[in-house]
Order: sequence, then C-alpha cells, then structure tokens
Amino acid sequence: MITDKKSVLQLVALLRAYGIRRVVLCPGSRDVPLVQAFSACADFECFSVTDERSAGFFAIGLARQTGSAVAVCCTSGSALLNLHPAVCEAFYRQVPLVVISADRPAAWIGQMDGQTLPQPGVFGSLVRKSVNLPEVVTDEDEWYANRLVNEALLELDHHGGGPVHINVPLSEPLFRFTVERLPDVRRIIRVEAGGLADFLRAELPRYARCMAVGGQMTVAEAARVAPFVPQDKVAWLAEALGNSGTALHGFDAVLYAAGGEEQALCPDLVITFGGHIVSKRLKQFLRRGRPVAHWHVAPDGVPVDLFCSLTAVVESSPEAFWRAVSQVESFSPSSVEYAQRWRTACRAVQVPEADYSELYAVQRVLEALPQRSVLHLANSSVVRLAELCPLPEDVEVQCNRGVNGIEGSVSAAVGQAAVSDRLNLLLVGDLSFFYDMNALWSASIRPNLRIVVLNNGGGGIFHALPGLDMQGDTRRFVTAVHGASAAGWASSQGFTYLRATDAASLLAAMDRLFATDAASPVLLEVFTDAAADAAAQRECYHRLKDSWLRRCSPRRC
Repeated sequence: MITDKKSVLQLVALLRAYGIRRVVLCPGSRDVPLVQAFSACADFECFSVTDERSAGFFAIGLARQTGSAVAVCCTSGSALLNLHPAVCEAFYRQVPLVVISADRPAAWIGQMDGQTLPQPGVFGSLVRKSVNLPEVVTDEDEWYANRLVNEALLELDHHGGGPVHINVPLSEPLFRFTVERLPDVRRIIRVEAGGLADFLRAELPRYARCMAVGGQMTVAEAARVAPFVPQDKVAWLAEALGNSGTALHGFDAVLYAAGGEEQALCPDLVITFGGHIVSKRLKQFLRRGRPVAHWHVAPDGVPVDLFCSLTAVVESSPEAFWRAVSQVESFSPSSVEYAQRWRTACRAVQVPEADYSELYAVQRVLEALPQRSVLHLANSSVVRLAELCPLPEDVEVQCNRGVNGIEGSVSAAVGQAAVSDRLNLLLVGDLSFFYDMNALWSASIRPNLRIVVLNNGGGGIFHALPGLDMQGDTRRFVTAVHGASAAGWASSQGFTYLRATDAASLLAAMDRLFATDAASPVLLEVFTDAAADAAAQRECYHRLKDSWLRRCSPRRC
C-alpha cells in the first residue's frame, strides 16, 4: 500500500511514465509519503543518502554514468538548501536532475513552525523549471498537479536540459497508506521538428474526428497557414481575430444552438495554434468533451493546456506544422465525414436581425465597413458581439487579447492608424473608451481613424454573468453606472462627432462615418439601454437556436 496524497501519486506515476528509474532518498518526516511511494514501487531503484549536500552530487554521478535523469528527494526546511551546490553544478553542466522537496502547508510558513522556509522558487534562475504543486482536493487540483509535473519534466532535456525543482506541500496526516497502486496518469510529450513527420504518420490515422482551432493571428500568419490545412479532413475553426477567410466561422453560435446534441460535434483530436481564443462556449465544450488527444503547436514548445486534455506540444511554427501535415496526409477515412458535419453546421448559422440595441449597431456598422479596412475590437461585449456578424472581404481584425483587459483599446487603434494607409475603425464600449480616453489627446491622430462608442451607461457584459444578482447597489457598483458622453472630449480633440439614439439616426450616420474624403477623424456615439441590449441578445440567441435546429441539428448534419 502507498500514500493517499494525490499530488504525490501524480508525481511518482509521472516520473515512472517519463522513464526516470533512479531516486536518491534523504531521511526526514515530511517527505515520508514521497519516500514510501518510491520505495514501495518496484519500478524505481532507490539509494539512501543522509547528507543532502552529498545526495545531490551522488545523483549527478548516477546521471553522468547512466546518461538519464535522476531524482533526489528531501524533507522540508534547510534540507532543501543543502542541495543548492549540486543544483548549481547540474545547471551549468546541463545534467537532468529532478529535485523533489517535501514542504509544510503554505499557511505555516513564517509562523515559527518547525522546518519552514519559503521553498517555492528557492533556486531562482539555476533551475530550468520550478513548480509548486497544489494539495489536491478537487479534480481541478489533480489536473493542475499533473500539468505542473509534466511542465517540469519536459524541461529536463529541452534544448540542452538541466535541473528542475518540484516542491510538494503536504499536510498531516502524513502516514496514511491506503492506495494499492499508482494511478494511470497523462503524460504530455514534446514533438520537435526532426521527429514531426514520423509522429504525424503514426498518430494521425488514429483519430476519426479532427478539429483545428486557430487562435488570434495576423493576416500574414493566417495566409501562410491556409494553403496547407486539409479542410476536407479537418474542421478548422477560427474567430474573426484569426484573420482567416477560409476557416469555418460562427462555431460559437453553432455550439449554443446545438445544446444537448453537441456531443455529435465533439472531436477525438484537437490541434491548436495561434494566440488566444475568445469563445468561452468552445472552451467549456472541449473541456466537457475531453478529446482523446490535444496537440498544441507553438514555436517556443511551451505547453498550453487550455482544454485540460493536452497530450503533445509540437515545437514548430503553425506554417511548418501544417506543411508537414499536407505532405503526410495519413488521416482516418472517417475524418472527411466529421469535417463535413462542421462545414454544414457553420453554413447553417444565420444570425437574425436584432431590434435597436448594441447588437443592432454592430450589425449595421460592420455591414457598412469598407473592404480592406482595419477593424479594432475592444474587449468585453464588443469582441463577442462582432463574432455574430459577417465581415466584408479583406478586413484585418485587431484586438488586445494578450491579457484581455479593457485598458489600451483606444490607444492601440490610434497607434496603428497613425502609420496605416487604410481606414481604421475601432468598435469600443463605453467603459473601455472612457478608461482610455486620453488616447485622443495625441498629435498623431489622422483622418483615417473612425471610432464607434457603444454607450449604454455602464459595463453591459456584466448583465450576462450567470448567477449574479444585480439588485440594489450591486448593479451600480459592478457595472459602473454613469451618465457620461464622449461628445465634448471628441469635439475638443478635432473629431467630427456623430450621435445615434435610434435606428434611423444610426443609419443616417453611416455615410458620414465612412466618408472617404473626411478631413478629420470621426467618432460616432451610439446610445442604447442596457436592459434592452441584454434582451436583444437573449432574443437573438433564442431565434438562432430555433431556426438552426429546424434546419440542421448535429444528428442530421
């Protein structure tokens, strides 16, 4: 029998999965769950060394002789510090050494409890990766522990390799040994360029349902990828931020409409590339569906486990990866049927016309947007509303999705427009605009800039948060209710100011908003009611689902 500490079980099982077979064990009490798990597993050869200073160098000697990674495990407190000289040596000689330290619970650090000091990150830049495992209570904790250990072990031999540090906080009781065997665990692998073709030939035929999810990319990046994605065999999904005219769009609406029938759209394999994805619905869909495999393609080879099912990180540019796929083409015959199912579903999506509201304004502005424009989307409601609308051809889409904050949307648009020869339109909500309104205080603003401010007197997206009671003062404080207008500030900074309060005035403003001979930048402020905006979106989704299910449920696609 072995320990019931799930963080320890994940760690020991993953060391075994990575083929690490030799462990140097140092005495103590806090590390008993670790020591007992290693010593009880016949797959490990264990060595006992009392002095941690010696144990670290003993492990280096084992690693040098065997040519493989070795683990060294110690108890909490100053015991860990005594491994520092060996860690330095391993770092500069690129020896794959796994330093495992038991630790006291974080609540007791610095409280005069015995053998306690801040252990996470204690080796600083002298390890290639340092992780601090959670004490596992929930399934998410266990996934997190698994992910962190995988991340650490992947760095042992990455571009030269070296030591890594895995810190394991352990609460009492420490000596409860009730588990019969190590669990089956997920191992994440890294595929580098030299092994990519062999990997694809071996793995692609295993999956009948292949989905590619392209995140935020530039127009040039998307254009380099597009010729090599076999869209007859892969359902390539992308949002407007993906800047691809050939990928499938409207998938967020499809997943909403599919409801309980969404299982028919679940993939076996997901391949992700590019930057961030906006759709929370897609993330939840794939987290629930748990694909058999998830490959994340990234030039830096850093694992990103967005859907809690990552199995491989492919160290490659998206273009090189898809070029390799096109040369291998060893898909399952069933992959064509799955890709067609998604194509049919996305083509069946027809977002209904909304009554006057934020959504109505976005629909009208985007359908009037000239070709070859640059569309800047602010975060929160705007980037999501725009996803419900088709875009004209050759429109470049930009958005600050690195961290997804509301700050800087106006400034980024002003900066790009200052050096662009194209019309630049910013769609922005009121809070984002007023937060960054000093961006208009710039001598670099040119007449090619257009701004549409959707002003419903507060943060409208907060009305969509499930379970939030917006009664009383909660609404005032959460949504930052206000009565401000951009009129005075925009006019004082040389903008032509336009105002819309209903459908007629909005439509009347379109010609002036996109006039090609404008001598000054233009700002259109669209006033709507927050409650009406929320109702319009609910009605839109209700009608979308009703219409789509009549035309194309997943079972019939």
